[in-house]
Amino acid sequence: MSPEQRPVRAGDAVAGRPLRRVARVVLLDERDRILLLHGHEPGDPKDDWWFTPGGGLEGDETRAQAALRELAEETGITDVELGPVLWRRVCSFPFAGRRWDQDEWYFLGRTSQTATRATGLTDLERRSVAGARWWTCPELARAHETVYPTRLAELLRKLLDEGPPQRPETLDTEIV
Repeated sequence: MSPEQRPVRAGDAVAGRPLRRVARVVLLDERDRILLLHGHEPGDPKDDWWFTPGGGLEGDETRAQAALRELAEETGITDVELGPVLWRRVCSFPFAGRRWDQDEWYFLGRTSQTATRATGLTDLERRSVAGARWWTCPELARAHETVYPTRLAELLRKLLDEGPPQRPETLDTEIV
């Protein structure tokens, strides 16, 4: 078994299938806007959604190292102060002809660098990532687009109002 997967523990939502270990970044700029990537099913730009930067662990890297690497690859942003893990979630979704079962950790990140340039995308990402956008919390709350994780606007509002949680909050399992 590769280091990016672990057996599912009793009680996990997708019992019987390994979970891909993923690190994501809730990246905020100096105006408390969050950076989201715009993705779609390869070959079908109408089947689209917004999501936080991040991806699977490689080799023996830590989740924090993976979060920073993925952020740099997907956005070109490297001037980041990585904070604590805010949230954890298990999710399962179809994408690019297969099912992805993931154990995701969401790190808080702060940056003053707002220009994005995705220069390190994989072939699959080049076929499925349409761009990036900085969102204010009110814009996110009014959005009619699909956003992952579900309730991101509410989670962001709580983060901005109360600060990071004392320990990571476990979000509801999402199975799409």
